[in-house]
Amino acid sequence: MLKKEKKYTYFESGEGTPIIVLHGLMGGLSNFEGVANYFPEKGYKVIIPELPLYTQSLLKTNVKAFSKFTKDFILHKGLSQVILVGNSLGGHIALYFAKMYPELIKGIVITGSSGLYESGMGESYPKRGDYEYIKNKAEGVFYDPNVATKEMIDEVFATVNDRIKLIKTLTIAKSAIRHNMAKDLPKMHVKTCIIWGENDKVTPPEVATEFHKLLPNSELYWIEKCGHAAMMEHPDKFNEILESWLKKNNL
Repeated sequence: MLKKEKKYTYFESGEGTPIIVLHGLMGGLSNFEGVANYFPEKGYKVIIPELPLYTQSLLKTNVKAFSKFTKDFILHKGLSQVILVGNSLGGHIALYFAKMYPELIKGIVITGSSGLYESGMGESYPKRGDYEYIKNKAEGVFYDPNVATKEMIDEVFATVNDRIKLIKTLTIAKSAIRHNMAKDLPKMHVKTCIIWGENDKVTPPEVATEFHKLLPNSELYWIEKCGHAAMMEHPDKFNEILESWLKKNNL
């Protein structure tokens, strides 16, 4: 059940330490069903806001603005000491947030995160009218292509064929490249859990290794037979890793 307040639309479940989930470009709230169903039973409040990827002016369509939107949302909810969980672009927003607003967070979790290496984001989708091409692109995100349902492929196809959304997708991709975090990460001492698919083709495994090397207070966990969206492809394993990291760090 989605809640709507002011300019915010979000999912919320459970009571306890807040876990705020930040989704990526090509995926909405349903990508995190595993997290949303599991952690409310474990003493956490899971909140998944819809990020305004396609609804703000072009000037506000960037990593920095999405990070500020997240801060405003957290303050609107009267929360502090949150745990941010971000996939892909969401991971990048979480990292930028940790740099700008460290006083609001207890820890961050990144999976398939951008912020160091941008490859697949900045494409102009030259064959965007070709459904098979888009289907192959969507399937390539996952280790098992069957994870990409027809519904998901249709959604991606509709997005890249909507001129405004396509322009905004490319604007976000450029912003991700501009906001490279390599120089910031060594100064960021936030507790960080890095969960990565061993077969991620969008942000390859060496990106995770680099994040781990640069973030002083990070731990790295691998999931095998897994692509770019660990929480969708292996929800149980993802939850197990995340829960043990939270316990280990008293979060």
